[in-house]
Amino acid sequence: MPAFRAARGTRDLLPDETPRWSRVERLAADLATRYGYRRIETPMFEQTAVFERGVGEVTDIVEKELFRLSPRSEESESWSLRPEPTAGIVRAYVQHGMQTWPQPVKVYEIGPMFRYDRPQAGRYRQFWQFDVEAIGDPGPAVDAEIVELGMRFLTDTGVSGVSVLLNSIGDGVCRPAYIEELTAYYRQHIDALPPTERDRLERNVLRLPDSKDPAMAAINADAPRITDRLCDACAAHFAAVRAHLDALSVPYRLEPGLVRGLDYYTRTTFEFYIEGREGQQQALGGGGRYDGLVELLGGRPTPGIGFGIGLDRLLLALDEQASPGDDAARDAPTAVVVGAEPAATIERLRIATLLRADGIAARAELGQRKLGKQLEAAARDQAHFAIIVGDELANGDVQLRDLPAGTQKAVAVADLGREVARAHQAHHHGS
Repeated sequence: MPAFRAARGTRDLLPDETPRWSRVERLAADLATRYGYRRIETPMFEQTAVFERGVGEVTDIVEKELFRLSPRSEESESWSLRPEPTAGIVRAYVQHGMQTWPQPVKVYEIGPMFRYDRPQAGRYRQFWQFDVEAIGDPGPAVDAEIVELGMRFLTDTGVSGVSVLLNSIGDGVCRPAYIEELTAYYRQHIDALPPTERDRLERNVLRLPDSKDPAMAAINADAPRITDRLCDACAAHFAAVRAHLDALSVPYRLEPGLVRGLDYYTRTTFEFYIEGREGQQQALGGGGRYDGLVELLGGRPTPGIGFGIGLDRLLLALDEQASPGDDAARDAPTAVVVGAEPAATIERLRIATLLRADGIAARAELGQRKLGKQLEAAARDQAHFAIIVGDELANGDVQLRDLPAGTQKAVAVADLGREVARAHQAHHHGS
């Protein structure tokens, strides 16, 4: 056994795995940009208060899963690794005066998050998310746009059978009366509540419908539903969200028990599931509206909505479904430069460098082995072309071999980049 290993709940992404990740990340970035969302990068750690205030102190994330950093003796500030991106993005929105920008501010982020969670399939202590946020628009249309964007991303990656669970959890107008009713209901069942949920009953009763404890399933099944108690404004907003989703042909199912586990949510909440796999640990991602979060973090009252999709769990789903699209994600070079003279590494490297400058993915054979072995390695790499450097180089030529086709011809080095690009493009278009 090696002396040092990756920390429990983390893993290394090896070069054979990263092409699939790169493909999914490119899809996410390209899609978000197409929808008018711009990239933002926030620090991987924040003041702990950002998460306590934004996510909520009475949540699993803050109570059990927050990675708190041990401060140096000269620092009094408490810091924590980010467990989710929204609170940090809203902190940046407030700090940098983005409320003065044209609204809404639409951003996306792709990166690692950290939770001290119990390691299991699809759940790691360091995990990756694709996150999309629209801050400054209160209307139902942007809710539908966000949901449709998330669905399109999942569809474009190749995962099949995805549907949306949809709910509204009201706002500050209708929720107080609901909280009173919910509290009264759970107090009737207090003897059956697990200790953690009994404590939350007094501190934040809205966490109980979101409980992951199996002992709560039967109790929660009969709990009052806020969708039956929405105020007129929240009911109208929710009806408009559904009308927009219907117009976009986005499949969804109403789920009155869907609360989401973070304090900042208001009105629209949703989760993405593979059909038949609905459950607390099976969501590919989700999100909702957070109209009070900007104010919680020191800004003016500002509406917002967003989602996060877990890339780890998405790739696990693609593996289980054996998506053929993932096979095409391998980072194969377009060309490998080989040579008849094993020791002539200078010329092979020079020609590969010229190809790279022309935007072509090229690898040079820098080991001093025979030509046959070099060609075998190029074929194993699934390269389209082998560029053979031989005696013709004295006249400014090399041999361009199409490995799948088995054909070969002389090409001037000066024309090599254009010829490789043309032939590779023609191959991809079947001509």
